[in-house]
Amino acid sequence: MRILIAGLLGAIAMFVWTAIAHMATPLAYTGISKMANEKAVLAAMTTDNVGAKPGLYFYPWIDPKDSKGMEKYAALAKVNPTGMLLYHPLGQSMGDDMTPMMIKEFLKQLAQALIAAWIASMIAMGFVTRAAAVTAIGFSAGIATNMSYWNWYGFPLDYTLAQVTIELVSGIVAGLAIAWWLGRGAKA
Repeated sequence: MRILIAGLLGAIAMFVWTAIAHMATPLAYTGISKMANEKAVLAAMTTDNVGAKPGLYFYPWIDPKDSKGMEKYAALAKVNPTGMLLYHPLGQSMGDDMTPMMIKEFLKQLAQALIAAWIASMIAMGFVTRAAAVTAIGFSAGIATNMSYWNWYGFPLDYTLAQVTIELVSGIVAGLAIAWWLGRGAKA
């Protein structure tokens, strides 16, 4: 029960922080840019051109099973723009109601905080060490995919650092809440 409550408190702290980060700081939009001619790009993104299936699309496309794929990609990249597109066809947007997404985000943070609380509960060295351990878990989560996306897919560095910062601060606030509760529970 002690770990469950610590994880719940950590998740609440993370959820509040990420809400603040996304609504009251520039972190959520750092590194994201507006297209120069969005109207023309949107007009070209019909189901005839992209398809009816929502998904993540790489361009220019090469077959990953093609043994000469990297050579073909390098040649195509010399004469074409490169990148990836997260696509939702007309009528298949994420929707106006953010409630399901907020619930999923909280459940993800609860899973993270429960794992962190479980690990922190095994640390006998006190508040600071437990809080630091959870912070390190948050930092690890922040760099796990974000730095790879920067390295392999060319995500903007400022975007990457902003996302890592959000996760690092999530680790700090969760760590403080978890360490406080576990320390409190140890005294009881």
